[in-house]
Amino acid sequence: MKRIIILLLTISLTTKLAEAQNLGSQAITYEELYDDPYSINKFFLHLQPMYADVFSTNINAGFGIAANYYHKDKANFHANFRQAYTRSFDLVRDAAIKNQVILNTPNNFTYFELGGTYHIKDEESDSETKLILYSRKYAKGNRWAAHVPEHTVVPSKVRKIIGARAGGFAFDTSVDMKRITQDQQVILVDETGEPFPIQSFYHTNLVATGGYIGGSMSWIKNMAIKPDKGYGVLVDDFILNTYVDFLLAPGLTLDAVQYRDPNANNDVREFSADVVETKIWGYRLGIDGKYNRELGWAYGAEIGSRPGIKGRGFYALLKISLPVFSTNMNHSREAFGK
Repeated sequence: MKRIIILLLTISLTTKLAEAQNLGSQAITYEELYDDPYSINKFFLHLQPMYADVFSTNINAGFGIAANYYHKDKANFHANFRQAYTRSFDLVRDAAIKNQVILNTPNNFTYFELGGTYHIKDEESDSETKLILYSRKYAKGNRWAAHVPEHTVVPSKVRKIIGARAGGFAFDTSVDMKRITQDQQVILVDETGEPFPIQSFYHTNLVATGGYIGGSMSWIKNMAIKPDKGYGVLVDDFILNTYVDFLLAPGLTLDAVQYRDPNANNDVREFSADVVETKIWGYRLGIDGKYNRELGWAYGAEIGSRPGIKGRGFYALLKISLPVFSTNMNHSREAFGK
């Protein structure tokens, strides 16, 4: 009995391998619908329902909005704003509100950036695109989930852009002063030279404004084909951008800590944060991708070090945009005389 079962399994496996080999040997013919990486939409508007920012100064998560604009083959511009959802997603601010021993109002984490990229080199070259073959018959039942996806490789065009980036940024956040002063081994003092009396958690606010310069490399594909053997239209319209920037924030402000002293007739005492070491420069490496469609989605990720508290600049950021609206901003129509 065991031999019969093994024999049947062997025959079944051999049959499937033969079918797969026959499928793989079948050539795919197709009609090219378009292949023009310069024919992309000009304006993209991103709604970002989620971002996560693992920032050494203040871990936070929230939402945002972003936009991209492409000016021919000369330059492109971007803007981004984001902020934490609520205090529960803004860890230092949440701890500050719960403790309530400091008069400073803990600021919500917010970030704004505006910049542009000049296309130093913008050219088109020959490439290949790997496309997954999908047929409508796979949609019946769970055949697509159980089917090993087939693919084909077709020649296509790719647009490569080497760019020079520059822009400005600003962010605002609450900071954990107790941990910072302990790490740097410094003590806050008031105008009379008296040390800060609280040993438990206390906070203040950090505001940074500055700019960045850097470089980028982008790849753009915008092609579609229609296979002749019952497969659906296959599209590759992905826009991928990678970049590296140097950050500089000469406008760096760390607020003094205000404390109402119950041992001194509830007088408000102000403790300067000037003894805390800050760093006005930083860097980042990033990647973002989106699709050249009227309605799509996008992602972005960064890692680096922000200007701010010395030793607490590291951050890792992930952004998801859904949906992303885009348009070519061409509302003109041809007119013909009768």
